[in-house]
Amino acid sequence: MVSLKDPLKRPRQPVFVAAVAGFGLLALIGLVDNPGARAAAEPQTTGTALEPELCRDVGRWIDPEAQNRLTNRDVLAGAARSQFVLLGETHTSKEDHLWQLQTLAGLYALTPELVIGFEAFPRSVQPVLDDWSAGKLSEEDFLRQTKWAEVWGYDADLYIPLFEFARQNRIPMIALNVDRNLISRVGRNGWDGVPEDAREGITTPAAALPDYARKLASVYLAAAAHRRDASEDAQTVEDVLETDGFQNFVDAQLTWDRAMAEALAQSAEANPNAVVVGIAGRGHVERGFGIPHQLTDLGVSTVTSLVPVDRERACTGLEPDLADAFFLVEERDNNAPVPTRPRLGVAIQPGPDGGLLLSEVVAGSIAEAADLTAGDIVLSAAGAELKTPSDLVDIIQRQAPGTWLPLDVDRNGELLSLIAKFPSDRDSVQ
Repeated sequence: MVSLKDPLKRPRQPVFVAAVAGFGLLALIGLVDNPGARAAAEPQTTGTALEPELCRDVGRWIDPEAQNRLTNRDVLAGAARSQFVLLGETHTSKEDHLWQLQTLAGLYALTPELVIGFEAFPRSVQPVLDDWSAGKLSEEDFLRQTKWAEVWGYDADLYIPLFEFARQNRIPMIALNVDRNLISRVGRNGWDGVPEDAREGITTPAAALPDYARKLASVYLAAAAHRRDASEDAQTVEDVLETDGFQNFVDAQLTWDRAMAEALAQSAEANPNAVVVGIAGRGHVERGFGIPHQLTDLGVSTVTSLVPVDRERACTGLEPDLADAFFLVEERDNNAPVPTRPRLGVAIQPGPDGGLLLSEVVAGSIAEAADLTAGDIVLSAAGAELKTPSDLVDIIQRQAPGTWLPLDVDRNGELLSLIAKFPSDRDSVQ
């Protein structure tokens, strides 16, 4: 933990992650695709509870190490002296995104140059972000060209105020992420199993700290309990640490962290006078295990990590190394999180002569159960012709639990009619 009045002079000590960054990765590789599994996978916080007078009022900054209140001036002035500021979030929390917006506005008032990086965007759409920040695109065109529904999928209305803030002030927006196919490939084969020319320029990530690996193992174990093909051999965290494939999962998480850290570092090199802000899932920010750990490995020392925390969590218990400071917000149960959308469990791209080519089918997914295989070309879904990936994404997102989706498929010239069966809410595991 560091003092915001003298940012980032002391090294962080390794402690457990409470809100783990791996949920998006679990969903991506097919371990977690439903709200029940995500809730059960999330470990409970076991740190020290704040004094009642500290966790009573929202709208306050707290130093988790010293357990005292901080002023807006202290926090924002200290952050503005850092080269990097990481703002964590729960992707579905309206409160978190409102906090990010006010924090960005506060930082911008204190520093003449700001750059904002977003986990939500892969590097391939950077030209679209440039056009948006320059005022050249409508909101509709921006979301369509960034393939928002297909790539990120969370409620765009939660993020639009952040994008509008950047556009209004002509602040550069940076795409921090990489193509999801790379993360999936590392999850299957491990980092060493992916050729260097297929790594999108990402350098070898710093190894996970032991406590980070153990925490990821606890998430992996809890998520596996919700899978139909869950192994009965892994019953403890120690078992998971020795399980074939777990290191690949860790490698994929580290690749995600490394990619965002390198994008931030490259942006700082290109904008040496700017404060570079990263907007990312809280698990990539908290405890210094994700992006901060990779930035440290890249030789960066001036990083300030800030996160929002709801009162219930603050009063229950927080580790002292949660972040440099946290901001108390309303309980997230009141935020009406966006329901988890159905997932077919495939990676898709336009087919060579129409339709959609399946470049990957996730093991244990609805797609695999429907007998879809990599190389299939899906011509239509529910009778609707498929021309772009967003066509299929839109159909799947409208699919109600417990319903069947007919698919017309071209498999090496043979036309097949397959059925994707979406589970009901009661037994929703994909």
